[in-house]
Amino acid sequence: MSDSSAFRAGCVAAMLSATAICLAGPAAAQTTIRIGHVLADGHSWNVAAQGFAKEVGEKTAGRVNIEVFPGGQLGNEKDMIEGLQFGAVQGGIIGAGSFQNIEPKLGIIEMPYAWASREKAFAALDGELGTALAGLLEDKNIKVLAWWENGYRNVTNSKRPVVVPADLEGLKIRVTPDKVRLETFEVMGAQPAPLAFGELYSALQQGVFDAQENPLSIIWSSSFFEVQKYVSNTQHVWGAASLVLSKPVWDKISPEDQQIVEAAAHEWGEKQRQMVADSDAEMIAKLKEKGMEFNDVDKAAFEAAVKPVWDANSAVFGEDLMALMEKYRQ
Repeated sequence: MSDSSAFRAGCVAAMLSATAICLAGPAAAQTTIRIGHVLADGHSWNVAAQGFAKEVGEKTAGRVNIEVFPGGQLGNEKDMIEGLQFGAVQGGIIGAGSFQNIEPKLGIIEMPYAWASREKAFAALDGELGTALAGLLEDKNIKVLAWWENGYRNVTNSKRPVVVPADLEGLKIRVTPDKVRLETFEVMGAQPAPLAFGELYSALQQGVFDAQENPLSIIWSSSFFEVQKYVSNTQHVWGAASLVLSKPVWDKISPEDQQIVEAAAHEWGEKQRQMVADSDAEMIAKLKEKGMEFNDVDKAAFEAAVKPVWDANSAVFGEDLMALMEKYRQ
């Protein structure tokens, strides 16, 4: 090969190498986000999260790749919240009440008998109350993409039907590890204690707890019908879920892709809420088929019993948040 031929070959090789480096740029810029939650893979959280992940991947042409890990694979909610603040956990779908450990004001969403309808709660969280609460979490390095739903919680137990608060006396009931929920069941005479969700089934099976409280969809998807007999329609709390990312992870996404991610989070939030609404009647039928017994309760008696919880926590939430909440409760 002549010197000129060798020179030309070297130039071609250099250009090909530079082209390969340029083409590799977008792949290197891909952001992979692992999102976890504690519920079963058949629950609406997981179904919607998978849809959200697929849509984001398609609409960002793979620049943002989301992987979903159900069943507590990334830890319980307390562990995930701690990790989110520092970027050790990238994202999650988390019950809003669980954030009370880092921001007590988040307890306002799940005050007992706060929401007469799901629609009122949606209006609040999609409006000024949700914006204010998202701002509080952003101060903790957590970005709220959208407010999803957990649903109305009902009491189940292995001992007896619960019709009035007095029927809870003496029952050992597992509750989520947050201050408001503990106070709610303490004032009603039960014996509440927190426990990680992943340990709940075995605790009920072994008789460590007599009772628990969750939405019907979770009672079904977690097979609590195998270890509980009675379902009392207390609907004592309506719970939100939050689709969140760690702020350091969020900040790595381009502004254009951030818009796509947020839009998809809201779209799949609407779909997830509809899944909850569509499933309630079906869940009751399925749980009855599994041998669970349902009963209605004296809601007026329960609402009167939890008034001290409102009195004790209004100062925690502050006048501004309380005023916002009341605006949407009317």
